[in-house]
Amino acid sequence: QVQLVESGGGLVQAGGSLRLSCKASGRTFSTYAMGWFRQVLGKEREFVATTTYTGPNNYRADLADSVKGRFTITRGNAENTILQMSSLQSEHTAVYYCAAASTVATVSRRAVNSYQYWGQGTQVTVSS
Repeated sequence: QVQLVESGGGLVQAGGSLRLSCKASGRTFSTYAMGWFRQVLGKEREFVATTTYTGPNNYRADLADSVKGRFTITRGNAENTILQMSSLQSEHTAVYYCAAASTVATVSRRAVNSYQYWGQGTQVTVSS
């Protein structure tokens, strides 16, 4: 059974930083795409960042334009992905979800429906 478990969310003041981690289990994730989305109550879930497999131990990072320069995504190993968030502002407040995709992409990896597996989410709240 595939499980994605996020950690690292919480309350932070504007201008601060947070590091979100996602740990995957249940199978081998070495060729999976793993990424992050976020959702604000009443709004659609939106793409934040992802890592896609490009070869043995190699992953390509892709970030939404809105977070470039503030966020970075890394793949610690096949089962872990890290979202480092800096210079946080109130607009970054959301529930952040880890996602994983095993199948060949038929739609953009920036699309919610490109991912088969999801974590429970972790709340990030930025106070101004």
